[in-house]
Amino acid sequence: MPEIGAVLREGKGKKIYATDNPDEAIVFFKDEAMSFHGLKRGRILGKGEVNNQVCETLFNLLAEHGIESHFIRRIDARHSLIKRCEMFPFSVKIRNVVAGQLSLRTGLPIGMKLEQPVVEYIMRDTDMDLDPVINHTHIYAMKAATPEDMKQIDETALRVNAILKEYLGSINIELIDFKLQFGRFHGKIIVADEITPDTSRFWDSSTHEPLDKDRFRRDMDNVAEAYQEVLHRMIGVG
Repeated sequence: MPEIGAVLREGKGKKIYATDNPDEAIVFFKDEAMSFHGLKRGRILGKGEVNNQVCETLFNLLAEHGIESHFIRRIDARHSLIKRCEMFPFSVKIRNVVAGQLSLRTGLPIGMKLEQPVVEYIMRDTDMDLDPVINHTHIYAMKAATPEDMKQIDETALRVNAILKEYLGSINIELIDFKLQFGRFHGKIIVADEITPDTSRFWDSSTHEPLDKDRFRRDMDNVAEAYQEVLHRMIGVG
């Protein structure tokens, strides 16, 4: 395992550490869970180990389809080696089915399948009570990305969505929505951060039961078991 250095960043579910290689970092996945901008906090036993292995599975899947990410390799149960990127200050949310804030903002019924994916951009690391949803013109005004950058980000996000939908569908999981982040690595735009039950809505295709962080948000039971179920289906255990 590479030597762990100073903490570069700490978020809701992860810590990022420097290494002796300026191009690489180590991510540590935590069991802590947080929702509603920190108003609800708790712990989901084993979540860090699940999310680490889910990331390995999904980023390797994307690599097989020619999509580069920041993932290098999983080191152990909770640590992975990643490329150290300069991150864009917004997330990309891809929605296939109406849920969460999309229903609140539009009045569309939860569970309605969208004829085509809805792509949203959400400001990161703000002190606001709500995550601001922005559009391309906001992004250009803030000089956060160029039109050429956004063309590549949008095309990549939709490709990732198509790949994940097909794969997850094969293991009886419906991809409702998920969040992507992008960064630059030596000038190249790549997928970064994580794709996990923390940042996605995964529903069982048959029962439509959530297998993700919504169970924690909504005080449902069997939260840890739902995370484990996602991993079990991916790696064929259980």
